[in-house]
Amino acid sequence: MKTDQSVFHSPAAGIEMYFKSWCAYSRAALALLSDKGVAFTTIDVADDRVLEAEMIDRSGRTSVPQIFIDGEHLGGYDDLKAFAASGALDQWLGNAQSVPLAA
Repeated sequence: MKTDQSVFHSPAAGIEMYFKSWCAYSRAALALLSDKGVAFTTIDVADDRVLEAEMIDRSGRTSVPQIFIDGEHLGGYDDLKAFAASGALDQWLGNAQSVPLAA
């Protein structure tokens, strides 16, 4: 029986974003991903010190947003914007297995 790898890997399921709702950069990142029609997981750290500490531990940064794709740290909004502008986000959405984040 042939298995479809998309059943096991969905690019949308692989995007996580730590954010604060009052932050303009967080809202811009949310809008960029939403405009692309991408599903993603949001983690609001505005009032949660434990989740904020988790974000800092994972990213090494204290600013928001912090975006991860398939568990790999992409960076903040400027990094996401550059990733999208370069076409790498669209490539990743089309074939997540073959596009490195360092593109």
